[in-house]
Amino acid sequence: MIKSMIRVKAPKLATLAVAFLATALAFGGAIAQEFGVPVPGGLDLQPPASEVAIDQQALHHQMLYIITGITVFVLALLLIVILRYNSAVNKTPARFTHNSLIEAIWTIAPVIILIVIAVPSVKLLLKQEDFSKVKPDVVIKATGWQWQWQYEYPELGVQPYFSKMIGYLEPVMNAKVEAELAKHGYPKDMWKLATDTAVIVPVGKTVVVRVTGFDVIHSWSVDSLGVKADGVPSRTNELWFKATREGVFTGQCKELCGTNHSYMPIVVKVVSEETFATWAACAKEKGAENCKEPTMLEMMAKAKGGAKKEVKTAKAAAAAVER
Repeated sequence: MIKSMIRVKAPKLATLAVAFLATALAFGGAIAQEFGVPVPGGLDLQPPASEVAIDQQALHHQMLYIITGITVFVLALLLIVILRYNSAVNKTPARFTHNSLIEAIWTIAPVIILIVIAVPSVKLLLKQEDFSKVKPDVVIKATGWQWQWQYEYPELGVQPYFSKMIGYLEPVMNAKVEAELAKHGYPKDMWKLATDTAVIVPVGKTVVVRVTGFDVIHSWSVDSLGVKADGVPSRTNELWFKATREGVFTGQCKELCGTNHSYMPIVVKVVSEETFATWAACAKEKGAENCKEPTMLEMMAKAKGGAKKEVKTAKAAAAAVER
């Protein structure tokens, strides 16, 4: 793989960064899935990373059991009818048209099933949408633009800053994109998911995101956090989450918003309270785009319990690319 990369006419230092990224993937592939990042060949939902997402996935699994039971039951009835009551086996069919007991069962049973589904569904919906009980620790304003996101922390004095996809509009992966990913501390597989700046939030704190749109309708969605809200011009929608662990969680704009709709990724980095306080103070003073964020590779190394050498190499590669 490295030889094929070297064939690209790229600066030597950028090639060094590419070589490191390949190494980083070797130790980081398993960690990436835990962070809430899509992985090739992945099955099931992304691991939940918030209270709401945990409840959503629990409800999803409960519904799956109910749906599976209904499907198996109906299939069994169909097979019985086909095998037992076909013209070859049942030459003299019965002539009755009603059965009060069966009619009562097939009327009452679906009502009971719907109640079993409705109670936890409404309970979860109220938990997501009833903001009277939500006491935010951090408030973020997210504005969708064609085709990037703008973030602001009004209560912390952090001025608006843009978050744009790394390698925006590049048709294929190339040395330039790889070098930019290395500069921002992302593995190669994060292309089309990584952004030059991210949303930084503290772990274990309630975060409220107020979503709007500048030009057309957008949608701010992060699957692992269990949140999604449309960004409509001249209107503000709210969502909230409380992250249960540190990590990097990716999302996308999920409202068709124009030609480059697919180039609007979202990156949320959940960090410790101390790291968040340091970043917020710097962002207030210098602007978020001028402050160091914890990189994904650093957070992967921390989750792995080490890998200091790989992180050091990543920093050296990024510094080399900058020079």
